[in-house]
Amino acid sequence: MLARVGESLYWMARYLERAEDTARLINAATMMLMDMPRGASFGWEDLLKVAGLDDLFHSHYDVASETAVMSFLIQDERNPSSIFACVRHARENTRTFREVLPRESWEWVNELYLYTSTHLTQALDRRKRFEVLTEIIRRRQAVVGLLSGTMSRDEAFQFMRLGRNVERADMTTRVLDVSYAINLPFQDSQHYDLIWMSVLQALSAHQMYRRHVGVHAKGHKVLAFLLNDVQFPRSVRHCLHEIQFALDELPGVEPMRRLQGMLNLVDRADYRALASNGLHEFCDDIQARLADLNTVIGETYFRAAHPQKMTQSLFSLV
Repeated sequence: MLARVGESLYWMARYLERAEDTARLINAATMMLMDMPRGASFGWEDLLKVAGLDDLFHSHYDVASETAVMSFLIQDERNPSSIFACVRHARENTRTFREVLPRESWEWVNELYLYTSTHLTQALDRRKRFEVLTEIIRRRQAVVGLLSGTMSRDEAFQFMRLGRNVERADMTTRVLDVSYAINLPFQDSQHYDLIWMSVLQALSAHQMYRRHVGVHAKGHKVLAFLLNDVQFPRSVRHCLHEIQFALDELPGVEPMRRLQGMLNLVDRADYRALASNGLHEFCDDIQARLADLNTVIGETYFRAAHPQKMTQSLFSLV
């Protein structure tokens, strides 16, 4: 396979995953706003830091108000990680390499693009935001289901598998870290439980958590489930295993070495301690390691490719 084809498939998967997961991040913040007790506040500036976009935001906006932050994350093309920018770039990659993908994939990605472009303004309204973003998530999942059900497990599929799971692991830690943006006026376990419940719902993990862990959303149990449960497909460990399976089908040893370091980090984590202190720094560490893995993947497989307009230096968040 040509390096530029492999790179485009890798980034197409990342674009689509980031569009969905940015929608999940915003939904998590929106649900937390509705569940917050009297006297609590939500730091929009902190949400930008969680997303790794605070510096870029302030190069275009003066004040981190809810309206400005939502516009920046949802529709602003000056933000290469906005939902619309990601969907547009995924559409372009799908159009360019249609011969590698199932025929219907272009039609479904194009439909996702058309829906996103015509509903962006509605998504800025807090009353309609959840509905619009949930529909974007649903349409993106339909594309992934199509690709998973109709593609041969060749190199093309493995590069998409790599991109999807590198991005998903990163964004799962960011959704977990959104609790960092909540400022409670007092230490109340009941309200902290509501925050963790919102995190589970944002990742569509609530029902599986209830089945395999318990009814009550306790911080350390939620962290253990979303970071280290090998069976849940949005947990960090599951994503790392998917990356491992993809790398097993591709040449090169250095990406696997970097991956092993992350697996060891997740293994050693004290989730009870992280629930009370240090979660933000832990998530930052995983995100930095994923960015490093992304760089190694590019050097190993895409060195000969012409760099895309959206490359690691712009798209990866650290």
